[in-house]
Amino acid sequence: MRALRAVLVVVLTGAVLVQALMVWALVSGSDPAGGSLPLTALRVVTILGIGTAQVALACVWRLVTMVRRGTVFSHAAFRYVDVIIGAIVAAALVWFAVTALNAPGQRDDPGVTLIMGGIGVAILGVALIVLVLRMLLAQAVARDVEAAQMQAELDEVI
Repeated sequence: MRALRAVLVVVLTGAVLVQALMVWALVSGSDPAGGSLPLTALRVVTILGIGTAQVALACVWRLVTMVRRGTVFSHAAFRYVDVIIGAIVAAALVWFAVTALNAPGQRDDPGVTLIMGGIGVAILGVALIVLVLRMLLAQAVARDVEAAQMQAELDEVI
């Protein structure tokens, strides 16, 4: 648990620093392209993309806390898993925006745009994997509730 939390802290700190630098570049207007629309749009999209990662990291932190406390097999965990799924879908949408912003510059080589679109589909695939894991969590929670009910009935008999 400590190693995972250390990784989460490092990644979240790095994400916040990069996001702050991107915001500073937008606000100060000190970008090399002089604030041209594609670079500005890419920076805004990058800030939003980093935000989706930060939301997912915060939810993973909460789930790790629940694991440590032994409360992860509860209905409260679904909220965090649902937010993670939403953050991954949002990240995929942000990636598709990056792909669309990059596409005009790739007219001579449309393969790059296709590859980027494929990466976006792969990101959506990760959301589907987390959705399957959510279903497994739902089964585990149901089994835990069922086991608690059986234990209560057994305690009454004894």
